[in-house]
Amino acid sequence: MSKNPNSKRYDLEDRTLKFAKRVTMYVKELLRTIPNVEYGKQLVRSAGSVGANYIEANESLSKKDFIMRIKICRKEAKETCYWMKLTEPTDATCSEQGALIQESTELVKIFNAILEKSQGKGQGI
Repeated sequence: MSKNPNSKRYDLEDRTLKFAKRVTMYVKELLRTIPNVEYGKQLVRSAGSVGANYIEANESLSKKDFIMRIKICRKEAKETCYWMKLTEPTDATCSEQGALIQESTELVKIFNAILEKSQGKGQGI
């Protein structure tokens, strides 16, 4: 029985979807202060964009397009981490904030690895 060669791709699609949903739930639990509301809007957008751009990368028309989309995924994951750090969690959401920061950091590392493998040495893309 061979594994589906695309299973990792779809596992990452699922992982980014779950990440966006967790971020949304986290934002819903934040206190409604002006900073949290504004940061929360940005946070939900950037977290959702990670997975949306990953799906776009998987449907890319060229290697150059794929690499560009993965770079956007990485950028959005970094941005999500930034907005997450700016939110003011309650005692109940503090551990979830840390877990989501960790997840966004891991996603950045995954996208970095994908980029390194896709670009390879001497390909100049």
